[in-house]
Amino acid sequence: QVQLVESGGGLVQAGGSLRLSCAASGDAFSINTMGWYRQAPGKERELVAVITRGGTTDYADSLKGRFTISRDNAKNTVYLQMNSLKSEDTAVYYCNADYWFSGSSTNTWGPGTQVTVSS
Repeated sequence: QVQLVESGGGLVQAGGSLRLSCAASGDAFSINTMGWYRQAPGKERELVAVITRGGTTDYADSLKGRFTISRDNAKNTVYLQMNSLKSEDTAVYYCNADYWFSGSSTNTWGPGTQVTVSS
């Protein structure tokens, strides 16, 4: 199976930047799409960005131009570069991966990393 661990969260001032990382272990060779989602207090979890194994990306419309997702398949790691952060970006950020296991497509989440943007 696949396990995910996020890192890089923290406290940053508005206008600043952070880079999140998500490292996959286990059967990481079977991973296809990886992505980032976030959940703010009192809100539902929402898509931030996803990237396929081949590098095709997709973003939440509201985040295009500020956030960039990238991936290093050799390191089984996906990154999220977040620039021009705003207070509304404050949330727990979760890594997600789709992978093949026992002949079926399955999905897993990391435990999350807190991002707090102070205004």
